[in-house]
Formats: sequence, structure tokens, C-alpha cells
Amino acid sequence: MKKYLLLFFIAFSIGACTDLKEELREDILATDTESPDPSALLEGVYSAMILPYQDQSRLWASQEHTGDAVIGPTRGGDWDDNGIWRSLHNHSWDADHDFLRGTFSEILQIVYATTNLLEFEPTPEVAAQSRMIRAFTVSSILDGWGQVPYRREGTSLLDDAEVLNAQEAIDLIISEIDAVMNDLPDAPVNRANKDAAKVLKMKTLLNKGMYLDRAAPKFDAADMNAVISLADEIIAGGKYSIATNYYDNFAPTNDAISTENIWTAENVAGVNGGAGNTARSRWFCTLHYNQNPSGWNGFATLGDFYSSFDDNDVRKGAEYNGMTDVSGIRAGFLVGQQVDQNGVDLQDRNGAPLAFTPDVALSETGGNLEVTGIRVVKYPIDYNNGDNVDNDYVYYRYADVLMMKAEALMRTGDSGGALAIVNEIRTSRGTSELASIDADIMIAERGREFYWEGFRRTDLLRFGKFLDAWQEKGGASGAERLVFPIPSGSLASNPNLTQNPGY
Repeated sequence: MKKYLLLFFIAFSIGACTDLKEELREDILATDTESPDPSALLEGVYSAMILPYQDQSRLWASQEHTGDAVIGPTRGGDWDDNGIWRSLHNHSWDADHDFLRGTFSEILQIVYATTNLLEFEPTPEVAAQSRMIRAFTVSSILDGWGQVPYRREGTSLLDDAEVLNAQEAIDLIISEIDAVMNDLPDAPVNRANKDAAKVLKMKTLLNKGMYLDRAAPKFDAADMNAVISLADEIIAGGKYSIATNYYDNFAPTNDAISTENIWTAENVAGVNGGAGNTARSRWFCTLHYNQNPSGWNGFATLGDFYSSFDDNDVRKGAEYNGMTDVSGIRAGFLVGQQVDQNGVDLQDRNGAPLAFTPDVALSETGGNLEVTGIRVVKYPIDYNNGDNVDNDYVYYRYADVLMMKAEALMRTGDSGGALAIVNEIRTSRGTSELASIDADIMIAERGREFYWEGFRRTDLLRFGKFLDAWQEKGGASGAERLVFPIPSGSLASNPNLTQNPGY
């Protein structure tokens, strides 16, 4: 096992884009007589995905804090962190932004670790899962940074990684999915599976025009038709349906009760995913100190975003059994006076009513700074398992398949078909049907369905709205913000990388 960990560590170190040429000798691998177990390496890959994909300061922050549905206000002396959250919201990050640097490095570690795994003669299924995860992580780097450092099987660890441009990365993702599809398992949901690969291909094709021209995305009819066809394959499989209870998709028992989840990260109660790195962070980062559990009193949604929901929309808020009866906390958006499980009004630390307000600023001062901002609890709280909770983290779910199909239909002129799908989802969430559909309505509806799930930046980019002004952002952003800057350390260690324009 020590040798397995050594090989995995070597791959991760190279993925971090540091210059290790003087420390690594290629014969380290060549002279090792004990071959690692590829299945064990694959489990290491899944574990390595926890930090960059679940932590509130990594990919989720880059996707949500840069959009119009999340804000991380500084509350007096709390949550300042040298302005790192504010710079995401107001689009003033630079190439040394610690969270963006960490996200870039840690996801690339997975890219390289999956390639390393393929050197050790895995079974076809293990190889297929590794390659699908590699395509998934390549898509994350493409989405954020527009270029992807990439090391192919059999290349020297001492050579600088090549860098794929947008078209090359798109071609790689699609070719890898097509190559491994037959060898991927049909199940379980917490492993890279056939339907998850189809969703990844759908997302790549849907976003392809944006990746190739972020300033003026174009949508090819053939790509949109392929998205529709892939959606129809998943629908025809009959494995999924819209959940009766929206929040079941994110609950501590979502592995057993969700009818929507297609691909999740398995979080095992009491075992994996340390504090802050699992779905636990989704409620701790937002709840007040005097709620149960005692949170970090940080993130909130914006009043303008909250106002986009109809009052009868269950996605706006609802009681949830096993949470509201335990703590008084509702699922969805928390606004107004907060209560405990007995209905008793809670107070903030100053003894004032704990009543969350729609008003919120990037920098809060004054006596009400603990209550500004509507809070969000989308993942129902696991009260049974301490820090290592049992909520599986959701990558892909069925509602997204339907919404992507609806968008593709809209972009190919079938507004009627698109509207029917969107209204099917809306009625299942308890809200009224829409009378019409267009791009502005579609992006708003995606926000209502997928808020705080890590998609918002990509959606805003695809709809040409990411640079817009919104609440507490001020004016429109410069075009350079359509991609993130390559971290300074990565530029220094790999001469094949070039800084993105404007940074």
C-alpha cells in the first residue's frame, strides 16, 4: 500500500504544476517490482475529488460566488479573509487568488492521477471509469480557464505537460466518452456510469459554442440535436423521474430515496469527507451561530435572486422532515424570523431577533450585520453523523437532462417543446406554468432549479449574461473575466501555458 500511495503522490505532485524535474527520476516507476492495484488507485481518485468539488472554497466558489445567486459578505471582523470572497462577487480576482489557484491545481491533480492509473493495466471497467473522470475534470478546467494542461499515457513525467486549447479539449472529452461508453457500468449512482457519461457529453455539446467563443457564443444545430438525442436515450431508459420531494435529491439518505440523481459523490456517514469538504459545508457556511447546528454565519443569496421565485414554489422553501422538526430550520431559503424546533423565536448574539433580511452588502457593519442576507439550506442537515455526513454530493441529476433538452429545443426553434418540459418541472415543484419561453426566461428558470449546485457561472456564460451588473456587483465586468487567470506559479512551472488575455 505504501508504494500505491507513493505513485499516487507523484502523480498529484506533478498535477500541482510545480517544478519537480530535479527531484523525480523516471526509473522510480520503472524499477518498482510491486505493481499497484488499479482498483485501489481508482478509489484514491474518487477520494481526491472531495476537496475540489465539494469544499465551499473551491470549484463551487468559482461557479457560485462569481454569479448572481450567492454573496459572501464580510460581517464586521468575520469572513474578511483579505477580501477573497468579495473579489469573486465583484469580479476583481487576479492570478494569485488563492481559491482559484487551489481549484486549478487540485483538479489537475486528478487529471494526472487518472492518467497514471492507466499505466498499470486496469480492467476495462476500471479504465473506463478513470477515463470518464479524466474527461469530467478536463471539462472543469476548460470551463474555468479555457486551456488545459494535459499529460497523455506513456509520456515522461519529467517533460512539461502539453496544453490543450478549447477545441482540442472538447474533442478529447467527446472522444474519451465515446471510447469508454460500452465499458462503463450501468450503476451505481456513486460511480462514473453510462448515464453520467451521456450527461457530460450533453453538457460539453451544449457549452461548445461558448467555449469556442465566449464573447459571442454560437449554437450549432447538429450539436443541439445531439443533446436532444442523448437526453432521449436517458429518458427512454426509464430509470429516473422528477422527485416527489425536491429536497430528497440532497438529503442524508439521497442515495436511497432520490429518483433524480444520476451521478453523485459518495459520502459515507462517519467515514469520509472531513469537516468542510462534504455537503456539510453547504449548511455550515450559511447558518447563524445560534441555529442548530451552529454555523459560520457567512454566505447568503441576493434579494433580487430570491424575488424571482413564486411564493408557492417549493424550491423557495419548505419544511423537511428530519430537519425542521429537529431544529426549526426549513429547506430552501431562510428569510425573516428564525425559530427553534418548538417554534420559539431565536436571537442573534446581541440579543436582537434572528430575522434574516433580503438586504445585504459585500461589507456589513452596524448592529444588524449578523442578520443581513437570506440564508440557504439546499442539502437537508444530517443530525446523526457529526462532521462526516451521509448526504451524497450531487454532480448530475435528471432535471438537468430535461432542462438541457428544453434549451436545445429552444435553440433549434422548438419553443413549444421547450416550454412543455420547463412547465413539467415547474408544476412538479408546485408552481404555476409559464405562458412562453425565451432565453431570458430559460436562464432564470435554470437559476431557480439549480441554485447553489455549482452551475451558475457556466449557465450565465452560455447565455451571455456573466459580465452583467447585478446586486452588489456594480457595473459590467471586462471581457477578460470570461475566463479565470492561469495561476502565477503554474505559468512559471510550465512554459507551454500562456496567461489569458487581460491578466
